[in-house]
Order: sequence, then structure tokens, then C-alpha cells
Amino acid sequence: MERLPVPPNLFDEHFADIHRYIARRLSEDVADDLAAEVFVIALHGGYDPSLGPARPWLYGIATNLVARHRRTEIRRWKAIARAAERDGASHEDEVLDRVTAARFTGPLAGALAGLKQRDRDVVLLVALGGLSHAEVATALGIPFGTVASRLSRARKQLRRALGEVNPLKEDSDG
Repeated sequence: MERLPVPPNLFDEHFADIHRYIARRLSEDVADDLAAEVFVIALHGGYDPSLGPARPWLYGIATNLVARHRRTEIRRWKAIARAAERDGASHEDEVLDRVTAARFTGPLAGALAGLKQRDRDVVLLVALGGLSHAEVATALGIPFGTVASRLSRARKQLRRALGEVNPLKEDSDG
């Protein structure tokens, strides 16, 4: 099947969301480059509207690019976890903010780093990208049921690591 050119408004419609997703997973600096690269790849790869909406396709490209930075991402989360453990004796004006953030951020970062890459990708596409299960399945090229099982397994692992706190709502409607 012949691929069609990328629709001209694709960049305008999706760049901010793709950038935000990557920035939440990695950093603003990396997101600048990788978000642009998503659209370069999209431009060269063409878009087949018969495969469905472009949004999951773009998130799939973004997730693949993030996977290339996996080791850096894991090292970053492990460093955040270690820093949170050390930050108990900061300056008084910063202590309350840091302690509050560290109580959750450090353990969560460590717990995310402990997930298998495939499970972490599903969690972060749902939590940071705001994708539905169906969109995650499309983005990663996996069956819908696999998304549900990976998300369930990851939630259990994250809850155990965070002392049975529910880091992701079971029901995204509230």
C-alpha cells in the first residue's frame, strides 16, 4: 500500500503533545530534539490514513525514539531516587518543598526504573501521554489485551514499590 504525504497540519496539531510526552519522560532539552525528530521520521515515513488516526502513530514513533535513550532515562531516574534519599538535610527554605516532593518522586522514579522497558512504555504513554488503551496498542504495535496486562502488572509493581499507594488511577474518569 502506498503511503501518502503527511498532512500539513499534523505538526501544528500534535507537536506540543508529543513534545510534552517526551519532556516528561526525559527532559526539556532532549524533548526539543526528539520531538522534532518524530516529525522528520513521520515526514519521511509517510502517513497511511487507512491505519487510523495519526496521534497513536506519532506516539509510537516518539516511544521508539525514547527507547533509544533508555539507558540514559534509567540512569536519570536512579539518580533522582538517590538524590531524594540524600536531600533530607537541605537549606531550611527548601526543605519542605523537597521533602514533600521527595517522599513521592524519589520512590516513584526508582520504581519506574525497576519496570521492564515494555511495561514502563505502557505506563508512561497512559500517564504522561494521556493515551487510551487502544491508542497505546496502536502506538506500540501490540494487541489491546497486552496493553491491559502490561499496565496491570506495572501497577502492581509500582504499588508494591510505593507501599501500596495507587500511583495510577484504575479509572481514568475519576
